[in-house]
Amino acid sequence: MMLRWCGMTGWRNLMAAVLLCLAATCGASGHLNEFDLSLREEFVRIPLPSEARWPMLAATTYRPQGEGPFPLIVLNHGSPATAAEREKMGRWRVLNIIQEFIIRGYAVVVPMRRGYGMTGGKWAENYGACNAPDYFAAGEQAAMDVIAAVNYAVQQPWVDRNQIVLVGQSAGGFAAIAAASKRPPGVVAVANFAGGRGGRPDSRPGDPCNTENMRSTISRYAQSIRVPVLWHYAENDRYFGPEHVNNWFLAFESAGAPGTLVMQPPFGRDGHNLFVSPAGRSIWALAFDVFMMRTGYSLPVQANKNHNN
Repeated sequence: MMLRWCGMTGWRNLMAAVLLCLAATCGASGHLNEFDLSLREEFVRIPLPSEARWPMLAATTYRPQGEGPFPLIVLNHGSPATAAEREKMGRWRVLNIIQEFIIRGYAVVVPMRRGYGMTGGKWAENYGACNAPDYFAAGEQAAMDVIAAVNYAVQQPWVDRNQIVLVGQSAGGFAAIAAASKRPPGVVAVANFAGGRGGRPDSRPGDPCNTENMRSTISRYAQSIRVPVLWHYAENDRYFGPEHVNNWFLAFESAGAPGTLVMQPPFGRDGHNLFVSPAGRSIWALAFDVFMMRTGYSLPVQANKNHNN
């Protein structure tokens, strides 16, 4: 039996019901039934375009107190190495990160891209073999999901549709760059934390698959990026070593995109985890604040109050 995805209203409604059921009944292993009322945490479903061949993304939203509208962070997760690990992600709920954005006055939406956690479906970002990865194709699929999250968010009355920042770690940082190349309206900046694809932390620490393919992909995306991009890495990143990051950033700038590279000293055993580690919270938050101010975008009122206390 062959199912056609385009126009499958009944299928989309079925999947919406399944996702809602999962959100209400699943256990705590994937944080599926945990909600922080102080962060106004809510589970939502984000529709995808028909070309995605999957009806919707599972996502979580967070908001400061008040009615808004708030500037928005679209926060993008990384990619575990195996299908089993990707399936177990549930909702990517790293509250130490989210809290930093909330106290700065941002609302946050955290979409699970296709093939991850509660969204399920086929892994859309498969880039193929290590010796000949198609990073561009993977980025195009990731960008589709990120932009779907943007399109959903700007329809919410509590979102300032003219103040959107794309943020991501690892594969999520790469996804944010890919999405920025499509120039979604309202996006004013990108923060890429340890972004890239193809890392081999166990077999070849710091030396990812086919770095030349990544360099050419970054250059290709950079040609249409017009908003400032923060590149934030650590010297001991076991996925993407500094020599490769410097080469990618040079290609990014040479293609005409505006960016700032911050290379932090070694962090813990693996600097790739700086953004997600509670111990790295003050490091990346300061870099983000400085970047946003230097690029001409003032921090929301809550951040100014917090810094003055």
